[in-house]
Amino acid sequence: MIYQLTVLPNGLRVISEELPHVRSVAVGIWVGAGSRHEPPELAGVSHFIEHLLFKGTEWRTARQIAEEMDAIGGQLNAFTGKECTCFYARVLDEHFARAVDILAEMVLHPRLDPGDIEKEKNVVAEEIAMYEDTPEDLVHDVLGLALWPRDGLGRPVQGFASTVRALTRAEVLAYYERFYTPGNMVVAAAGNVAHERVVAEVARRFAGRAGRADLGPAGRPVAAPGSVYREKDIEQIHLCLGVASVPLGDPRLQALYLLSNILGGGTSSRLFQEIREERALAYSVYSFHSAFRDAGLTGVYLATSPASAAEAFRLARAEI
Repeated sequence: MIYQLTVLPNGLRVISEELPHVRSVAVGIWVGAGSRHEPPELAGVSHFIEHLLFKGTEWRTARQIAEEMDAIGGQLNAFTGKECTCFYARVLDEHFARAVDILAEMVLHPRLDPGDIEKEKNVVAEEIAMYEDTPEDLVHDVLGLALWPRDGLGRPVQGFASTVRALTRAEVLAYYERFYTPGNMVVAAAGNVAHERVVAEVARRFAGRAGRADLGPAGRPVAAPGSVYREKDIEQIHLCLGVASVPLGDPRLQALYLLSNILGGGTSSRLFQEIREERALAYSVYSFHSAFRDAGLTGVYLATSPASAAEAFRLARAEI
């Protein structure tokens, strides 16, 4: 992999990899704002702002954004994580400038209309309810809250219905203005486009913008041992066993990924063979690792019947 990095005078980092053998380009704007940066009373605001940036800009309506991207056969989407929010597009190489234009306009000039804010609260509340009805996803949020109960890293990315519904426009604007600054962003592109062109297109659209985000005091989250249970009227018990682990950049990370693969990374892994193939106690069982800037979470997940849960859990611990 060969990539080039340019840091603009306003602190914006532009990174790209030219792939001349393809006819497409993927481009994204990463913002250093995620659920770990939120105070408890604003839980979910990063994800909420992600939604709002699709509701229109100073010059394009939400419908115009969607139709303009569809008209060129492109894909436009976004996601929010624990430590960042990303807005990205995939287009043919001839439409690269249009993709950058739409993305930059969404990120730098959102409407943040009061009416849109109130309507989108209901949309996000429904999304949270969807997660509540998906136990294989919900259990990972429960694990995070159990492991890091006093840190934003442990809270679910989407927040809680109560905190999202309580958000005011002033709070949304203040959070946006604090974090959506060039010094807290990265623009990345990969595909059939030269680095010089990426820098030129991005610099033109971010001209006149400056600022670095105050991310607040850094501190590794403190893990808390214990057990948490969430009762739901469903057929299976979904179990997660997790421990605080190594962060991004740790020299032990590759060894940990190898260990996780041996333990529960595929159909030949020890957990799969012992719990599913030999004992037939579960359909889904695997290990995982999530690495963050200064922390990590390594765990095991399995879903089984109430009658088999104790034995499956014992076997998982034995393999570990």
